[in-house]
Amino acid sequence: MMKYKSALVQALCVLACGLVSLPGQAQNAASDSGYRIVSPFPAGGPVDGLARILATGLSEKYKQAAIVENLVGAAGNIGMDKVKRAAPDGRTLLVIPAGNLTINPTLMANFPFNIAEDFVPIAMLAKAPNVLVAGAQVPISNARELIALAKAKPGTLSFASPGVGSGLHLAGELFNAQAGTDLLHIPYKGTPPAINDLLGGAVPLMFSNLPTVLPHIQSGKLKAIGITDNVRSDIAPNIPTLAEQGVSGVVVTSWYALLAPRGTPPAVASQLAKDVKEILNRPAIREQLKAQALTVWTMQPDELRAHIAAETASWARIIKAKNIKAE
Repeated sequence: MMKYKSALVQALCVLACGLVSLPGQAQNAASDSGYRIVSPFPAGGPVDGLARILATGLSEKYKQAAIVENLVGAAGNIGMDKVKRAAPDGRTLLVIPAGNLTINPTLMANFPFNIAEDFVPIAMLAKAPNVLVAGAQVPISNARELIALAKAKPGTLSFASPGVGSGLHLAGELFNAQAGTDLLHIPYKGTPPAINDLLGGAVPLMFSNLPTVLPHIQSGKLKAIGITDNVRSDIAPNIPTLAEQGVSGVVVTSWYALLAPRGTPPAVASQLAKDVKEILNRPAIREQLKAQALTVWTMQPDELRAHIAAETASWARIIKAKNIKAE
């Protein structure tokens, strides 16, 4: 009887160890097929680009196949749902932008996920700076002049965005809250038409992704008012932050994270985070991302979890205060 119990205990220990084996170790026949990194947005964008960098890096590191699967639709929810339902073995991963994690849960009336419960944070990956720009005809050159003009002519200045509830729309609402201004929001259906109207003088201001408008800033067609981050951008270090100009608290960056399904063992998440950080900090990868105006920005699982929670709470206050609804 004692021999039977001893054998049973040993078998259970082996099984338990197998369930928490680290990435790269064979766990079962299904997982031996390699890694799948889900990008819920089309090929060619920053989400897809980061997914492909990770797929190459993980494949090389673990000596197993790693593929990128573009599951596009429902504002990213289709890809998120696929990962939510995947086996929690660390082999199905999700690359996702900030808005899906911190804005959509409040903005969307029937958001189908509980981010904190349905996913396990693995690592922060990278961020791209945003910038407040003004048309060349607007008689301002910095944030202080903008605030003075807005207060001198209340309700007359407007800012464009690529859509209601976008991070760039909320950046404008956050600026209003922090600067005490009442800039009016003009939503567009995407970034290109908004920039066209900004260049044409139909709208005076816009919060935009810096790489998108940098050529227009360099040509003098647009004026850079301030970066919406705590630090200046490496790709345009001459543009001051809004905080440097006395407008604190307007920190709105486009960042991207890596998540896994609920139930992924902490040891697996920790090892993945360590390996992803090593991959992203390779000099060649950093240069590759810099060419896409992305800065490596790494966080460990617990740091990322706290960051998501803090940004979600911050955006929820803005969304509810302004009664912003998804279109």
